[in-house]
Amino acid sequence: MAGIRIAWPGGSVIADLQPGPTVDKLLAVLPCVSSVNTWGEEVYFSLPVAAALEPGAKQVVDPGTVCFWVEGSALALPWGRTPVSRGDECRLVSPCNVLGRIRGDPSVLKSARDGDVVRVEAI
Repeated sequence: MAGIRIAWPGGSVIADLQPGPTVDKLLAVLPCVSSVNTWGEEVYFSLPVAAALEPGAKQVVDPGTVCFWVEGSALALPWGRTPVSRGDECRLVSPCNVLGRIRGDPSVLKSARDGDVVRVEAI
């Protein structure tokens, strides 16, 4: 199992990633810097990774799931409701590859702001 650290000015998280094609592509480009976007209770940011939708891709995930949004070439980190959620679910804009899980409380992501510089590195 691979691990990554995702850090922005207001905080950081550690995530454990499961083996798979998208995870391999992600690890190959690290370390990487990007710019935070927020969408409801989700943080996402583009990365220089091109991946295809994998079997097991999901649109509704648990809080703290590390996802890769194929159409946007972006890591998506939901911790709560998004504008397309129904009830209290974490619903992504479209099905995304599920890469792993954030350790601990994913609500620390709420300290990330649009435009924050985010760094992703392997640990």
